[in-house]
Amino acid sequence: METLAQHLPELALAGALSWGAGLRLYLVVMALGLAGYFGWLPLPEHLHLVASPLVIGAAGFMAAVEMFADKLPWLDSVWDGLQTFVRIPAGAALAAGVFGDSGAGMALAAALLGGSVTAATHFSKAGARAAANTSPEPFSNVALSLGEDVLVLGGGWLAVQYPAIFLALLAIFLVTAVLLIRWAIRGARRLFSSAPSPSR
Repeated sequence: METLAQHLPELALAGALSWGAGLRLYLVVMALGLAGYFGWLPLPEHLHLVASPLVIGAAGFMAAVEMFADKLPWLDSVWDGLQTFVRIPAGAALAAGVFGDSGAGMALAAALLGGSVTAATHFSKAGARAAANTSPEPFSNVALSLGEDVLVLGGGWLAVQYPAIFLALLAIFLVTAVLLIRWAIRGARRLFSSAPSPSR
């Protein structure tokens, strides 16, 4: 238990980065880079690169693009589809970077767990956005998008200030996300199985 308590801040940071990457990867990288650049947060050695002004600038530009695309119905789903190939490996890399100083085995384990957290978050977000797109009004999309912005920044702050609380909330979120994803898959299967087959 003592070892777990000692690594609680690192676990919470890795969890926050991988979870946040599933929602707002570029905002996460920009915020982490700014925190490291201005000395607000001591970054692990393997994450010092994100404090580079070039990385912060590139992440900031992409965060602005994402904030625009994410608030337009259907464009957000296209964007989420494309980001599947970016968010998950990036979330795994960020989680591995937190534990890079603890050895290759620990970094690999963090990458596997971090990538799984990012994937669960990403697919939950994409599913919620697809459901919101069935609504004829655009306000639900904007509200969801703004809510995700606040969640990412608030979750990062909570992970740094109160790591145990953040990890408990993250565990609850992951259980809920897995249940929602399973429910969505079952619903899709029933929808397609009950659809009338085309006449020959």
